Amino acid sequence: MFTCIVASVWAWQQPPIFAEHNLVVSFANLEKGRVLTLVAALFVHANVLHLIGNMLFLFVFGNTLEKTVGPGKHLMVFFTGGILSFILSLPFMPPGTGMLGASAAIFTLAACVMLVSPLKFSWLFLAPQGLVAIIYFVYNVIVVAEKSRIPGYDPHVAYVAHIIGFVIGIPFGIAFSDRWKRNFLITLILFGIYLVLLSGAWRTLFR
Repeated sequence: MFTCIVASVWAWQQPPIFAEHNLVVSFANLEKGRVLTLVAALFVHANVLHLIGNMLFLFVFGNTLEKTVGPGKHLMVFFTGGILSFILSLPFMPPGTGMLGASAAIFTLAACVMLVSPLKFSWLFLAPQGLVAIIYFVYNVIVVAEKSRIPGYDPHVAYVAHIIGFVIGIPFGIAFSDRWKRNFLITLILFGIYLVLLSGAWRTLFR
């Protein structure tokens, strides 16, 4: 978290052309051999809201995974998910689009937590972390499918990278937990309960 905050504040003070060439993942940069952008972009964020939002999720999922599997495996999941998500999502992005931020890597952590420790309660989100993870994954899938018809849709957000990051996290979760099947079932049950409660609240408010 500290590295993301320091890197982002430093990047905001640099000329835009410097950030475009050295801190953003894009086809143009990779074609020119600027592969270090795959790492730099994980720590740099577009603005304060982008940074704060990602740091809240990193605080929750990152702390849980680090305490469960150790700092070494936690960092391996973060970097693997972030870098691969950048690379694999580029073909789905409009030409000339650049990507930065830790969100895809955080989705990798979230998927891993879902299969390792789904019932770990988050006081920040007031919900089990497995439930939080799958809600945000499903939301991103729906946004990609429906795009502008979804409230809160932002064309500048790399939703595809989030989905790819989450999928990358699943094999890690399976590797880290002997009870991943049970944990995944628990997550699905929690999600089912959530949908029932949400449907009931919707009918109550709009009947």
